[in-house]
Amino acid sequence: MEESTPKRTFSEIQKKIDSGEVVILTAQEICDRVREGETFDLNDIDVVTTATSALMSGTYAVLSFKVAEPDTFTKAAKVWINSVLAQVGPCPNERIGILDLIILGTEVSKMNPGYGAGDLFRDLVQGKQVSVEIETDEGRKLRSSTTLKEIPHAMIHASRNAFKNYLAFVNPGETAVATIFHSDKMSGNYEEMTFCGCGELNPLENDPELKTIGIGTKVLINGAEGFVTGPGTRSSADKPNLTGLADMHKMDPQFLGGFTTGHGPDVIMTWAVAIPVLDKEMLTHILKTDAQIPLKVVDVRNRRPITEITYGDVWNKTSRMVEFNRTICLHCDFCCVEDICPVKAVKWDQKKGLQFDRSRCFNCGLCVSRCNGETFFAHLGSVKLEGVNHKVPITLRQSDRVAALKAAQDLKKRIQKGQFKIMEPVGKISFPDKP
Repeated sequence: MEESTPKRTFSEIQKKIDSGEVVILTAQEICDRVREGETFDLNDIDVVTTATSALMSGTYAVLSFKVAEPDTFTKAAKVWINSVLAQVGPCPNERIGILDLIILGTEVSKMNPGYGAGDLFRDLVQGKQVSVEIETDEGRKLRSSTTLKEIPHAMIHASRNAFKNYLAFVNPGETAVATIFHSDKMSGNYEEMTFCGCGELNPLENDPELKTIGIGTKVLINGAEGFVTGPGTRSSADKPNLTGLADMHKMDPQFLGGFTTGHGPDVIMTWAVAIPVLDKEMLTHILKTDAQIPLKVVDVRNRRPITEITYGDVWNKTSRMVEFNRTICLHCDFCCVEDICPVKAVKWDQKKGLQFDRSRCFNCGLCVSRCNGETFFAHLGSVKLEGVNHKVPITLRQSDRVAALKAAQDLKKRIQKGQFKIMEPVGKISFPDKP
């Protein structure tokens, strides 16, 4: 029986990094070479950098900052930042003029239903000034403004992020339904499919047994060094996800933001994880490509399983990036793309015409299926499902492979430059159904 114990250690691999002899590849680089027919042995790869960028429910921010001089008010009862509700607490704020606040990722502006907590987090990371509205326990109203530089404590926490795998969704019914898995109502009769997951790039797909990912593992969260703190909520051995935290002051705005779903806002998050290749068993998982990673298709109305495909069915031979060609815009009286874009990357300007903010684009592809012309283009693909007499077109992706790959490449460069140390976990992650 072949030993399953590690053939290499964290310290051995870190020594190779320090000496400049380490072989580091992104998960994308490895899988591309596998598809070309290349084979790998344990000694061929020391570290693989992985990443995922997607809508990640269970994200929240904890902020603490001064809003007034001491004794200006007794207690803050309600607080809004850019009109987004912030929960007061967990610490008391009696008479000190300093607020401790928790902002849930699913909160929405009371003034603008298209602006949520994820948009606020991005605005803060970009250095923008934000408004602060306070209602005291005495009913007084106070207003101020602040920036991230003026907020000493600003951490993003994840209660369930970096899912190993997620789902693809279809609507077999006759009536369109609003859902968090779409930004519009999802048409019935299998007219469209949405999905989430970065497949072969995903950290937990590359280390499903959590040999290197554990409590205390250092990671990049939205470009900032952070740490895994344990298993996420609703996590299981079959469908694991992670908790973690990182400092907002060091985050990169290209990796986070808001995303409007059919049931309100959610948060885009990006995780990058370095995985030391310790044994042949780990290498087996790392060499799996999209075509070998299962993706369950479920009924969006009740999550009941319909069939199983692979991430190769939704990612292979498709466009990673949405292309934009202003010159062929039809100049419609009403731009349906501006109205439906879940990240507000599209705006009609009376003088300049249609404007597309690439820095905000999540490459979800919804614009492609909604544009009356071909101003927006991407090949999103379609999937043949058993029992359905037509191929089901993919109309929206809730994961961004472009951002995920950028994050994996960024992490690779940091390791090579000695800016990111490989750290062994201080504790192993376990799940309720796995001791």
